[in-house]
Amino acid sequence: MLPKKLFVGFTVLLLAISSVSLAQKLQNLVNQPPDGAGIGFLLTDGTVIFQGNNQTDWWKLTPDKFGSYVKGTWSQIASLPSGYSPLYFSSAVLADGRVVIVGGEYNFLQFVLTNLAAIYDPKADTWTSLGHPKGWAYIGESPSAVLPDGKYLVGRKLDKSAAVLDPATLTWTLVGTAGKSDFNAEEGWTLMPDGSVLTYDVKHAPHSEKYVSSMAKWFTAGSTIVDLHSPHQGGCIPYPGGCYPAPGEVGPGILRTDGTVFATGSGSNGGSGPGHTAIYHPGKKPTDRGKWTVGPDFPNSDNAGDSFAALLTNGRPLVLGNSGTLYEFDGKNLIPGPFVGFGASLMVLPTGEVIVAGSQVYTSSGTYKAAWAPSITTYPHTVTRGSTYKISGRQFNGLSQAASFGDEDETATNYPLVRITNQATHHVFYAKTHDHSTMAVATGKAIVSTNFDVPAGMETGASSLVVVANGIPSKAVSITVN
Repeated sequence: MLPKKLFVGFTVLLLAISSVSLAQKLQNLVNQPPDGAGIGFLLTDGTVIFQGNNQTDWWKLTPDKFGSYVKGTWSQIASLPSGYSPLYFSSAVLADGRVVIVGGEYNFLQFVLTNLAAIYDPKADTWTSLGHPKGWAYIGESPSAVLPDGKYLVGRKLDKSAAVLDPATLTWTLVGTAGKSDFNAEEGWTLMPDGSVLTYDVKHAPHSEKYVSSMAKWFTAGSTIVDLHSPHQGGCIPYPGGCYPAPGEVGPGILRTDGTVFATGSGSNGGSGPGHTAIYHPGKKPTDRGKWTVGPDFPNSDNAGDSFAALLTNGRPLVLGNSGTLYEFDGKNLIPGPFVGFGASLMVLPTGEVIVAGSQVYTSSGTYKAAWAPSITTYPHTVTRGSTYKISGRQFNGLSQAASFGDEDETATNYPLVRITNQATHHVFYAKTHDHSTMAVATGKAIVSTNFDVPAGMETGASSLVVVANGIPSKAVSITVN
């Protein structure tokens, strides 16, 4: 598996000169990551952290005083606990602002399906070892999602079992998975507006299914019509606990602003043909089957097996093909864009740009609709540096997780950030958010909230404040910073 999924820090080919259409822009960061950049996470203080090429080392990108990530600077943060150097793992930013990573297909580049885990506290700048669910001697790279209630759901790679992590106690609880069609290996999980989790199976492709956590049960979501998986070439893969029967790969699935999911495939015809795509249209209830329609094939026999996708602020899914080409799905066609290299991670920044492999930012044409943006209903009109405040409104978590991978490497950004701009200097400050009232997506007219910490060193005076979700800002409100 490693030859196919080489660590992005070793494989991404950065562009000095790109052939990019006028509607698209790809720009190199002024300061490149000191040790390359693998998977990255958007912290709730507006900074971004990336795993370095050494895999135990992590680096933080801080935007400049005007909020530019292109002109941002890098600094090294704490390294992972001794003995844990994972590659391809489950991951999430939690509602309290911490980052959790679980398992790993590789540890120190050895295929071991490790059950180690760790949690990062940005305030303390520490990684702390985390236990594993009872009886899970092996985890590897497994599908996962933060549920609307903030608990972290992980499906064990080697079978149909699942467990949830309670961030408040850091304890795991095994949960029921009745009705699961096949084992969890190599599939990705997409959080839906109704709180269910959608997956399209790999072993039992083209079948798809949804997990309803309140019922601890899986329900069929029908056939994807086209086969989105490509089979594994070769036999089972030895690991310390046995031999892993790899079922193949699929591509990422992105929840769109209209509530449908754009699902992408790995190579068809045994892996040699173009990747297919399909679109899932959910029913009215979480347990409803919904329906699938066929989407376009990838151009030029490309595919998105085990690759990244992000949701642009214009509503289009951005998908990385295995050729290294970026594609935008406009609702009918996959439109080829610039070449960025195989395995380049994608994640939406608070500016609406997409950071590519921690080294470039991508922007597209068009913009968001007003109905997609967060809206503020209650906020403090005066704040004091170093203090914490509550802010309330609608759609603080955006309409989608806005990020996806074929299975592991989850980098969802469906949580609110608070950005404050001083009106005199136009300097930008992010106030760390935490303890969001929900981690659901597309919350509609429901009032939701978060808490934000006013930076102790920010400038005082008249300022504007916005809540940002998935790169889309609310209308600004005026505040005074004391």
